[in-house]
Amino acid sequence: MQAAAARPVAFRTLSALAAVGLLAGCAAPGPADPGAGGRQPEPAPERTATRLVQVTSVHEATGMTLLEGPTFGPDGGLFVVDVTAPAGEPKVLRVDIDTRDVSPIYTDEDSAYTSAQFSPHDGRLYLTDFASGGIDSITADGDDPRAFFSGDVDGQPMRPDDVAFDEAGNLFVTDTTGYADPSWEAQGRVVRIDGETAEATVLARDLPAPNGISFTPDFDGLWVSHNTGNRVDHLGLDADRTEVTTAYPAIWFSGGRSQVDSTAVDAAGNVYQGVHGQAEVFVYSPTGDLLTTVSLPRKAKGLTSATNIAIRPGTTDAYVTVSGPAGGFVYEFEALADGIRQSNGG
Repeated sequence: MQAAAARPVAFRTLSALAAVGLLAGCAAPGPADPGAGGRQPEPAPERTATRLVQVTSVHEATGMTLLEGPTFGPDGGLFVVDVTAPAGEPKVLRVDIDTRDVSPIYTDEDSAYTSAQFSPHDGRLYLTDFASGGIDSITADGDDPRAFFSGDVDGQPMRPDDVAFDEAGNLFVTDTTGYADPSWEAQGRVVRIDGETAEATVLARDLPAPNGISFTPDFDGLWVSHNTGNRVDHLGLDADRTEVTTAYPAIWFSGGRSQVDSTAVDAAGNVYQGVHGQAEVFVYSPTGDLLTTVSLPRKAKGLTSATNIAIRPGTTDAYVTVSGPAGGFVYEFEALADGIRQSNGG
């Protein structure tokens, strides 16, 4: 491995993230029906995820590993990123769900990729780079790397975390600037990036470190989770999705010392909320009812986060990236409804 001095920006970024903890990181009901008299439904029994495969181990150079993504590619493989992988070690990996084989796809010298999603516009895999503030893209084979977006937005650097695509291939990105600051010093943003021109527009600002982002099933709104605010907001959008028309806190997370991370949505509109600081996924109805909690088996040790979820489109096969001192793993569980594009990465 090369010395840290060869990539100071990336390692300073990873060190800062680790210091604040951002990286340490069945048939089922559909949307909640309050029922007669406005009674809320009882939460479904807790679900237990099962281990699919270990993908990574803690890196000596960075002192940790953190899996994110995940997203299904055109060939059915599950693609994940290792945020803290050093130069020369795989930063994008492919998991064969059937054989459980793990294949390296791509690496570079200085990125810290925090999310991955395939574009409906050109079929390429787009990667948010927390270290540089840019967005890169590669083919599903890891070839032809391109810088899609770089630079400041409205005169301020980006800290892109997660990404969601609309049907036309435009990117909606969480800028988690302020992740190391108290929530009352909110500096984060939600940014729209045109899929053709890469022109960036701020949709919302002064947010407490937005992290997860997913469209509703009809693409008329966004669910955005705030890492230092421990809440999930709903942002209503206009017809062409270039402006926010309504915005409000929708789900509050009582996590103690843990924090909300990435977000996914199924065909019924249920919100799957990943968490940093405890290896669990919390599933809410579109009206904010806690429907169920997905936990790891009691025997699973050394795993401290369950940050991101993908549901294979057209099925209830759900996968979550889980990380901690024991390494980086993919676990599987049964979702409450079928997966859709909004369930597939981010």
